[in-house]
Amino acid sequence: MKLDDYLNGFQSGDRTILARAITLIESEKSEHQVLAQKLLQALLPKTGKSKRIGISGTPGVGKSTFIESFGKMLTEQDHSVAVLAVDPTSKVSGGSIMGDKTRMTELSTDPRAFIRPSPSGETLGGVARRTREAMLLCEAFGFEYVLIETVGVGQSEVAVAGMSDFFMMLLQPGSGDDLQGIKRGILELVDLVVVTKDDGDNRPLIQKARHDYQQALQILRHDPGAEGLRGSGVPAVRTCSALEKTGLDQILSDVETYFRGHGPAIIEKRTHQQTQWMDELLREGLWSAFCAKVGSAKIQEIRQKVEAGELTPVQGARELLSGA
Repeated sequence: MKLDDYLNGFQSGDRTILARAITLIESEKSEHQVLAQKLLQALLPKTGKSKRIGISGTPGVGKSTFIESFGKMLTEQDHSVAVLAVDPTSKVSGGSIMGDKTRMTELSTDPRAFIRPSPSGETLGGVARRTREAMLLCEAFGFEYVLIETVGVGQSEVAVAGMSDFFMMLLQPGSGDDLQGIKRGILELVDLVVVTKDDGDNRPLIQKARHDYQQALQILRHDPGAEGLRGSGVPAVRTCSALEKTGLDQILSDVETYFRGHGPAIIEKRTHQQTQWMDELLREGLWSAFCAKVGSAKIQEIRQKVEAGELTPVQGARELLSGA
């Protein structure tokens, strides 16, 4: 396909062309990357109008069920939704393991929704290397909401918060020490905490967990002088049942209130994210150039010497850098 083919497909609202465009930007082939950057440059004026919402949570918290119910509520209100689900990468095939389209059966067939699972690859935190570019393509296509789901392990929460306007953390009680499950680093980024599975016999436990989370946040995030994106610095804690479709309207209300009240701050935040993105790409490019010049065999040789105790890490690094 040529550049005009992609542009015409976006103009006509062809979902197949959107899917092929995301495949194009995920490709490692140099000729594909050249075309992908031309496409992004041409579509750039149409980006920036979507509401970017990052969603994370530990495995088993019910992210896919929540996203499907939340996404269906949005489409039933005549909003369009794109879901970028970052899956763990298969070591064998390099593809996505979890397959969110198979777990979001209703949303995947909704004409106002688009779901794209992406393998996380080797990027720090498990966030797909091209997720940001895929998000821009979805915005240029005209989706009002872009939901970015991360695997919820390691530093993935930090990475997804760095590309979204609103960051939501899903938590559940009954999985050990709940309060220890809230990482301090995540508390500095989260805009809303949602306790899931508020249904059936879980309700008393859920309400206790909500109270405990809110108290912990009051202690760890309280900053009376804070302004900007998070007001006092203390995010709200909500509960919901994705199965019973309860609590979702309150969460959407929180999201909408946030976007209405923080327009200038969101623009500033996006500007900062752009420079962070450039810095990440620069580091990635420098590492690739370094490896190409020094050679993988030499790097492996020095690594083996460090592992054997023949060189200290500092000596190993200096020897490699001197050869670059």
